[in-house]
Amino acid sequence: MSGLCGYLNTVRDERGPRFLRRMAASMARFDSSPIHALTDGPAGVAVAACADGFSMHSRDGVLAAVWGRAALEGDTRQVAMRLTELWMVRGPMACADLSGPFAVCIVDGASGQVMLAVDRSGIHSMHYQSLPQCLLFGSSAAALRQHPDAHDELDRQALYHYLYFHMIPAPLTVYRGQQRLLPGEFLLYRRGRLERGSYWKMAYSERRELPFAVLKHQFLATLEHAVRQAAEGDGKVGAFLSGGTDSSTLAGMLGKITGQPASTYSIGFDVDGYDEMRYARIAARHFGTDHHEFYVTADDVMEAVPRLAAVSDQPFGNASAIPAYYCASMARADGVTRLLGGDGGDELFGGNERYARQAVFSRYEQLPSCLRQVLIEPLLFGLAGKLDLAPLRKARSYVEQALMPMPARLETYNLLRRYGAARVLHEDFLADVDTSAALDQLNARYSETHGLSQINRMQAIDLLYTLADNDLRKVRHACELAGVDAVFPFLNDDMLAFSSRLSPNAKLNGTRLRYFFKRALADHLPRPILRKKKHGFGLPFGHWLQSHAGLRELAFDSLNDLKRRRIVRAEFIDTLTRTLVREHPAYHGTMVWVLMMLEQWLCQHATRRASGFPADAAEIAADLAPKA
Repeated sequence: MSGLCGYLNTVRDERGPRFLRRMAASMARFDSSPIHALTDGPAGVAVAACADGFSMHSRDGVLAAVWGRAALEGDTRQVAMRLTELWMVRGPMACADLSGPFAVCIVDGASGQVMLAVDRSGIHSMHYQSLPQCLLFGSSAAALRQHPDAHDELDRQALYHYLYFHMIPAPLTVYRGQQRLLPGEFLLYRRGRLERGSYWKMAYSERRELPFAVLKHQFLATLEHAVRQAAEGDGKVGAFLSGGTDSSTLAGMLGKITGQPASTYSIGFDVDGYDEMRYARIAARHFGTDHHEFYVTADDVMEAVPRLAAVSDQPFGNASAIPAYYCASMARADGVTRLLGGDGGDELFGGNERYARQAVFSRYEQLPSCLRQVLIEPLLFGLAGKLDLAPLRKARSYVEQALMPMPARLETYNLLRRYGAARVLHEDFLADVDTSAALDQLNARYSETHGLSQINRMQAIDLLYTLADNDLRKVRHACELAGVDAVFPFLNDDMLAFSSRLSPNAKLNGTRLRYFFKRALADHLPRPILRKKKHGFGLPFGHWLQSHAGLRELAFDSLNDLKRRRIVRAEFIDTLTRTLVREHPAYHGTMVWVLMMLEQWLCQHATRRASGFPADAAEIAADLAPKA
């Protein structure tokens, strides 16, 4: 847990070591991890982590630090030293030899060079800012903000992306001038010049695959190896257990590897349609786990909201962070220090419902153009266009969505697009943003996968947006706040490689999700779990908005406070809280949550000025100034 930070000054600055201590302390504020620092002339690096979670090295003015459970050629010893030696020969491509979750830095003060990188899945983050007299970097934005020279102005384009995606996707961050690395990416800094590149990318193979029996054997062996690696080390290990295929698979495998009942932890809701505890209990009984349960209430949500806003580097709108936090807290109270999470299984093996839905839309594209353009579309939108019959409405909706190009079709139900940006956003705020940038960014990422099957193109997008910038951030923030480390066996490097070799049909067979995955685990998982539909840790927030006065007051007061920031139109907030959320609590409640978390985050992080744009670093500088 915790993180890595550092700097390289291009001019002499004796304050560097003191600033470094301040930066590192901010990373350990939730778990009190010990801080380890190296300084040499113009450079300094620091790591806040326990003994088995980092590696550092210093020689001849070169400082190196590796944060995370990383290995080099399978060896976890002296990783930083050996990576430095490889870097001297191969430059940033040396990172390709690293495995596991990591954030790394190598700083050469004499040559004015810095290399930064993060792991293949983006489990760890890396932020950086290039300033006229120094380069600042850290695995959290909070670390950079402790330096008085760091930019502290909010980026309105990033805030727009938050309202669009409900998180801020890399490379943007919420602060202007600060950026983040993408999964598998490096940054090379050479005397003021920045170069970004990839040392690794998912290389999908769509050739005819090996026989099922061979693939199954490889998969189970890879899975067992990944869980074994995740469970290694000191401390008690447990597993999230939602009752889905991924968490159930890991819980069973953990018990098999350790030879004793796995400690599993589940969250429930006493609300119809949201509680999945039945499936978690099925898995727990099937694998004989030492099972623990906690039912989250609206009062629990009220207590957790400000805490999650505090632990988040940026505005973050995934409400599932609440149950993840209480699940991790329950595990920590039971003595667990490391939790296995099933994140990544959907994105590697074809588990997201939208994969099947988009496959249905793609069938329309495969019809002969003459049939579509001469018969179907003129009939539906011409002759029958004015008939308001349910079957025709459904057919028109299907064709309209099928005619949209990918990946725009994925955003059909995007809340901001549905409301309309002009209706939601204040005109002053809207004047400073490019409303097409979010979709342009999606298009750019999607175009990088040209030539692949639709399922692999969607999974490549999801590895960035759904996984690295959303689900992994959710689980890691929740676990950090609870004082537990999170590990993700499905994101083991060997598992990534195995997934890349699966054929598209093995991931999505017609509209059957996880086709290979479920066949391979048919003897491992209970039948009800193999057959259940995906649910996840959905929070019944919309329901509680109607039934719990305290939570409603917290949410609506936050939205009223947000009005003064001139980001969201006051009249939209009024319509949302007085009309829309009453008409459809679950649907419009999502936007209430997103706006509430924005205001909660701004209150705790953004600025010392009421408007939210920009902040003043004078307070930090005064605090660090030499005392008389």
